Amino acid sequence: MSRYQGEQVLVIPRSIFVEVGYFQGVSFNATGILEAAFSAGAARFMDREEAEKDPSYKQLIPYGIFHYGSRLLHYTRGGSGGEARLYDKGSIGIGGHINPVDQHEGTITMQTYLSGVEREVREELSIEGEPAQRIIGAINDDTNEVGSVHLGIVHVFDMTSCQVKSNESALANLAFQEINDLESPQMHSKLETWSQLALRLYRHYQVSGH
Repeated sequence: MSRYQGEQVLVIPRSIFVEVGYFQGVSFNATGILEAAFSAGAARFMDREEAEKDPSYKQLIPYGIFHYGSRLLHYTRGGSGGEARLYDKGSIGIGGHINPVDQHEGTITMQTYLSGVEREVREELSIEGEPAQRIIGAINDDTNEVGSVHLGIVHVFDMTSCQVKSNESALANLAFQEINDLESPQMHSKLETWSQLALRLYRHYQVSGH
């Protein structure tokens, strides 16, 4: 039996990613990726068991960073998480796969993606208020088996309160951490690769004045 229990996840062909502008690391061109992803027939749902083994497709993953003052939300991935290959890694990203439940009227559109973002945040966190949200870029890492089949879209949520609780045991030691501390060698080396990239993207975003 599949370890993913027949889960269907949103994917785009790697060829679409290449056409938009392939990159390794970080990019500010999330808008171009999303526009191409939801052009006619490009995005579709695929069995996750197959998608995890097929780098000719990229699973489109929203990766939310929660910002409060000079701090970012940080946690450690627990053993009950969906991706065993990331167990015990530090992370600043909240999010996950887009599924058919996020569809409206049976079509895959940008609204499908945004509904998935809202669902993932709601499932994983309990937060006060409604933080402003913006997309700042994308992250890609083809140097390992997890990254080779995923493409991250980085969202920043500007929190009005630091009152946040985890809804899942997979998010252990949840707390806001100073950005400078996250960039220190001790903490940075323990972050999952995507969080290292997202942190770099966030700093570049701040410096560039976007």
